[in-house]
Amino acid sequence: MSPRRLVLFDIDGTLLLCGGQAKPLFAAAMEAAFGTAGAIDSYDFSGRTDPQIVVDLALGAGIEPEAAMAGVPRVRDHYLARLAGALRAEEMRLMPGVGELVAALAASGEVALGLLTGNWERGARIKLAPFDLNRYFPFGAFGDDQLHRRGLPPVAWREAARHTARDFAPEETLIVGDSLLDIDCAHAHGARVLAVATGWTSAAALRAAGADWVVDDLAGARDLAAATGGAF
Repeated sequence: MSPRRLVLFDIDGTLLLCGGQAKPLFAAAMEAAFGTAGAIDSYDFSGRTDPQIVVDLALGAGIEPEAAMAGVPRVRDHYLARLAGALRAEEMRLMPGVGELVAALAASGEVALGLLTGNWERGARIKLAPFDLNRYFPFGAFGDDQLHRRGLPPVAWREAARHTARDFAPEETLIVGDSLLDIDCAHAHGARVLAVATGWTSAAALRAAGADWVVDDLAGARDLAAATGGAF
């Protein structure tokens, strides 16, 4: 059966939480690359790609733009080299309804599942591994691909076509995420968005930002067709 719809999931705050374990590793990587982590304690990570976070923090610390961009690979390599060994699964949390939802969608044969996340791909795979979720997401768009989240949907469509031998139109695409930037990137490309209030943004704020559908958690979207009024 050829999939009729494409559903793209964010990771942090949508599928899972790392329990604050990744941030100190990111700070250490910034320190190693630039000698400073900048204003990392007050920085809003939500919805931003890993490379954008590096550049924003570096610029905020007075690093010149060219040097900030040049430092991205150094931060990436330092961070990823330590992530798998530092993450303790017992401090991570799978969001409500995630396991049931992705398993049901994968089993249906009607939906192609992918990732749309600001994580570098290796970091994304490391975070998903403790919950055995990588098997559901054979492709995706990642922080490796674009500096800003708005650039990720076209990458996801290209990868979806490569993996499924089918082109998906924007109106056949649902982005599932917890941030205002998930909504922005979906609507910038004509896709629709199911926003979930399990991250750092309230359901009210997600509605105000124009999310097509909002749920408190993905247990409330176990029947995706019902959650989206039959659209998916």
